[in-house]
Amino acid sequence: MSGESGQPEAGPSHAGLDWPNPERNRAGVPGGVIRRAGAQGPRSWIQKVLEQIMDSPRQCVTPSEVVPVTVLAVQRYLLEDEPRDTVPKPPLYCYDVTISDGVYQEKCYLDPSLNSLVYQNILKVGIQMRISRVSCLYNEKRIGQGILCIDNVHCGETSDSISLETPFRNRAHQEKPERPLRGGKSHYLALWNNEDPYGDIWLTDKQPEEHNFSDTKIISLSHLEMTWTNRRNFPALLVRILHKSKLRYYGKPDKKMIEPYQTFLEVADSSGTVSVIMWNALCPEWYKSLRVGLVLLLQDYSVKKSYPFRIQPVPVDPQIKLISTMEICLNLRDPPTNIIIIPEKQVKPEWRLPKLNHRFTTRSELDDMPENCICDVIGLLVFVGRVQRSKKKENREDFWSYRWIHIADGTSEQPFIVELFSTSQPEIFENIYPMAYFVCTQLKVVRNDNQVPKLLYLTTTNESGVFITGHRGQPYTYDAKVKNFIQWIRTKSDSGEQKNMVIGGYYPYPPVPETFSKYSSSIKVESLLTAISEVRKEIEDLQYREQKRIAIQGIITAIKYIPHSSATESASASETLRNANRPSTSQAARVEIQESNGKRHQDDEPVNSQYFQTTSTNLSLSNKIRILQGPHANPVAVPQPGASVQTKGIKPGMPSIFNRRANTNASLQGKARKTISDRWESQLWREKKFGLIDHLHYSHVYPESIPRKFMFEHRKFLSEQYNSQPAKYVPPEGRPPKLDDFKSARSLGHFEVTILGLNHEIAIDVAFLPMYCPEDIRTSQIDTLLTSMNYSCAYPQDTTGNDRLPGPRAVAGDIIKAATELDRVHIVGILDICNLGNNKVEVYLHKIYSPENTS
Repeated sequence: MSGESGQPEAGPSHAGLDWPNPERNRAGVPGGVIRRAGAQGPRSWIQKVLEQIMDSPRQCVTPSEVVPVTVLAVQRYLLEDEPRDTVPKPPLYCYDVTISDGVYQEKCYLDPSLNSLVYQNILKVGIQMRISRVSCLYNEKRIGQGILCIDNVHCGETSDSISLETPFRNRAHQEKPERPLRGGKSHYLALWNNEDPYGDIWLTDKQPEEHNFSDTKIISLSHLEMTWTNRRNFPALLVRILHKSKLRYYGKPDKKMIEPYQTFLEVADSSGTVSVIMWNALCPEWYKSLRVGLVLLLQDYSVKKSYPFRIQPVPVDPQIKLISTMEICLNLRDPPTNIIIIPEKQVKPEWRLPKLNHRFTTRSELDDMPENCICDVIGLLVFVGRVQRSKKKENREDFWSYRWIHIADGTSEQPFIVELFSTSQPEIFENIYPMAYFVCTQLKVVRNDNQVPKLLYLTTTNESGVFITGHRGQPYTYDAKVKNFIQWIRTKSDSGEQKNMVIGGYYPYPPVPETFSKYSSSIKVESLLTAISEVRKEIEDLQYREQKRIAIQGIITAIKYIPHSSATESASASETLRNANRPSTSQAARVEIQESNGKRHQDDEPVNSQYFQTTSTNLSLSNKIRILQGPHANPVAVPQPGASVQTKGIKPGMPSIFNRRANTNASLQGKARKTISDRWESQLWREKKFGLIDHLHYSHVYPESIPRKFMFEHRKFLSEQYNSQPAKYVPPEGRPPKLDDFKSARSLGHFEVTILGLNHEIAIDVAFLPMYCPEDIRTSQIDTLLTSMNYSCAYPQDTTGNDRLPGPRAVAGDIIKAATELDRVHIVGILDICNLGNNKVEVYLHKIYSPENTS
């Protein structure tokens, strides 16, 4: 590994090194220069503030007039240590905020004391904010250069009218590539993680070029392995890329690297496979142009002993030798590596380069696959969850971005459940939606057959890659299982609807085991239980889209049913959205393919409607997402969106007090109830609720936590709602709809559950999303509250025929009646805390354990 020399000079404002020209353009001044504006044109608030700073003897000023400005960009970067710092600080990410006053745009430095506004997604693009205190940070090595610093703000609501046409006051701020205002870094990072390439330094235009091999000496990998320690110069390598890892950013404040990136390529020739490490500035130049399957000619590389703790991915072909004693290093210098992409038409059979093989697995095969097995999948997306984040390490600012998805492939009534982490492909990760053909490679099987419900899902690895439309020409299209999937899609008709497709919402997965002892052994935390007095701090420490699971002790003292606002709504809102020339499922699939390729290919046939209007032998909504496992076909933790659950029989090992079923026979037989209670509170709560020292209220369910029925014609809007907040403002197309205009995939609503601490001093209100599906009601099998906790929420399919089902309130009454059995019982509650940003936090009751099953 080598560092980069000649980095930009640290300090305010990289751009604009020229002294201001008196004949300046009215549209802006040369880079970084602060000067007075002329009298022509509309008066700029930004310019007035800068002049006020110039006239002030102090660096910080309060603007004489505070007016709303619009936020157009929030961009993140790592600020390296200042020369005066003697002890290296932990990573400190800084933010540049681009504002507009209607006359000029200005890129400003956000004081680090305000970083929490970004962490909570309060300061975000598209809002209006009022800046009440500013300062100027001067570059002491340049004349008249400085940057505007935001020291105090009030963030307002989203602006209805935003123009991107206003020019930058400082013309250097619009130069390409974009550069941060401070420090020596040459680029910005993605706003919410470090794995995604962001900005205009990432090139995509590297093309294959034919090479004359007559004067090129080639060495095989196996020969290089035996001789590299005795060589100073290494002959060229001719290899094929078998795997490509996601990016790793290793920047630190005390490291003077301009572009501290690293990625791994697993390459192979006829003699073996080896790891290639691409370092630093080569990553922005080459990463997005290199893909699995390409043939590379590598010259002027270096070789070093391999890192002992890294595990290489196992080759698909067991005949390929795995070389683990050395690594190939590619650098922009020391020495400067030469990389050439060889066109596939120039690849000769006598080179005997390995072909790209895959491990495609069907959903019907997954049940028999062992834990940690690696596989590839192809299928149709039937659910796409919202983007979430999790901390890489506690007390750090680095996060993983991930989302849950469901993939159906026609071989099983059950979908693949995939935990999809960012794979350094933001152009795909941020643009996936139901009804897309989806391929994901190098997935790892996660399973636990020793818990109830059984656990089975797939998760991405460091080498995973994702593909959506435009599959034609990809190496995997020749795989037999891929062809079978394409054939399955082709057998469908063209009159389908997307009514069973779901997007977004709170997703309670993975499920927790049936006993607390199994739960405690399955998690890795310093403290297993969180005191109810510490819950507020846990909530306040969460950042935007972060979701965390904790366990608390307490007593359930009250429960209240909150009907979903759209449960009784008329169809007018949904019809308004649907009437705008809604395409059929077939047309939707064709549009998707055409958007990617510009034309429709034979391998990308449209989805057939019979898939969406399935019978009992196909993937109906209830069958498609339901997961039935175990000797008695008892349900396991069914994922929330689009799911359906059957509860047949009492589960073994469940305490008898919680196995009593609510008496619902009267309602199920069509007899009217005399009363339906939608709330209950215990005598203990009536005695204690007015003497609490703290009562936390986190039971509200926000619109973005409600899963929605997917509508293809509004795919862009829906995708944006469940993606992370963008770093730059993107104007909407036309007049966007509202999220509440889309029909919920739920019908039952939710419950407010009050948990009182064991010391009767603090209480917390949380939301509970119960299980509810027509099959449960028809068979008179509505479980108690605790039994419902063994499953995630389910959504009933539209029923046909003369079945008369009790309404949501009737079902709610049964659940509330069951809750009374928990009066004064000490329980352990598993809570999911979700930070939605902009001061919106939800806490969900995911599972409760009784004293009998906490041992």
